[in-house]
Amino acid sequence: MTGVIILAAGSSSRLGKPKQNLVFQGQTLLQRTIQNALSSNAETVMVILGANAEMIQDTLAGQAVPVIYNPDWAEGMASSIRCGIAELQKTMPGVTSAVLMLCDQPFADEAIINQLIQKKSATNKNIIASAYIGTKGPPVLFDHSFFDELLQLTGNEGAKKLLLKYADEVATIPFLLGEIDIDTEGDYEKLGSEF
Repeated sequence: MTGVIILAAGSSSRLGKPKQNLVFQGQTLLQRTIQNALSSNAETVMVILGANAEMIQDTLAGQAVPVIYNPDWAEGMASSIRCGIAELQKTMPGVTSAVLMLCDQPFADEAIINQLIQKKSATNKNIIASAYIGTKGPPVLFDHSFFDELLQLTGNEGAKKLLLKYADEVATIPFLLGEIDIDTEGDYEKLGSEF
């Protein structure tokens, strides 16, 4: 059983407003991410909010996902990963893997999530990452055997250090548009003009 944890607690400091609420192709980035996750083969989906939670949650009315508030969001992404993994273990005791997703990768669709899940079955590797522009990154699937280490992450580090530490346990799927993420107003304008 696979759970998807959507990490959406950041303050979007470089953008100056909540990127979660930016609209692309008729939906906010977060609504789009939720829809893609719900359309995938994962058994459960949850959203981690922190900064601007009330403003963002207003846009999620009618979305069939639990929203978990991370009170430690200012610490950085590690706190949201810990929050999500702990909640997943609590609400879905039989969970066998977790997909960590960001809400600012507009092309991380259900096909990408399904490929991560399928690759895990096909390879028996314990970490399946997305590959783009010479790097490995999110969305990324972790086998439950890594949950304890994910719960030890601190600060602004994501799970990247585990990809490096356990390189021989990592398989990848190609995600050609994975490099497109929204951090600045320029990124958002480029997205709107090119897609």
